[in-house]
Amino acid sequence: MTTRLMVLAAGLGLSVSLVCAGCGQQPGESAAHAQKVTSGRNLRWSSAPKMFINPHKSYTATVKTTAGTFIMTLFAQQDPRAVNNFVFLANHEFFNGDEIFRVIKPFMFQTGDPLNNGKGGPGYEWQGETPTFPYQPGIVAMANAGSTNTNGSQFFVCTGSESTSLNQNPIYTELGRVTKGWSVVQKIAGGQVKTNPETKEHSLPVHPYYITSVVISESGS
Repeated sequence: MTTRLMVLAAGLGLSVSLVCAGCGQQPGESAAHAQKVTSGRNLRWSSAPKMFINPHKSYTATVKTTAGTFIMTLFAQQDPRAVNNFVFLANHEFFNGDEIFRVIKPFMFQTGDPLNNGKGGPGYEWQGETPTFPYQPGIVAMANAGSTNTNGSQFFVCTGSESTSLNQNPIYTELGRVTKGWSVVQKIAGGQVKTNPETKEHSLPVHPYYITSVVISESGS
């Protein structure tokens, strides 16, 4: 699956492709597997999962990475399709071993691609939902191909003030918000990057961090 997300990052003076085909990243079978994590990242499905979460319950995702752990509160009530998809994939260990393959510190970092190069996905696409909250640091949203019906598995974490530029064109389904571990998020965002030879964008991590696990917690009745 090839997906693209073109957004204008205010102040960066360039068009930022959050999910870009042929980004020139390292292959998926790279240093991530030195972590020896159990992973379902080779799984693919022909269609999005049926709704199985309860939007009236509360869900959090504990994201363990090689940089540390951060926790996201998921927007189950506001964006049930997004959360349902994310929980489904996390429960299948789909994100384990994924590289945080794109980093622009004042804007966002991006992951959720089983190929670690901006081309991957779960084998299906799904219709997104209208954002409830303004994009700002801490918001986690889905990458898409420029329209709301092209979501897959790739997502980005807003890390700096440039993320507010997305409010000019709010078409990116929100997944949740980082509520713990902000120092880890900033550590990831502050990693050294170099120019991507394919896109000429200064966003390719020199020493990338990886997701080692995503654990979902559910509460409420």
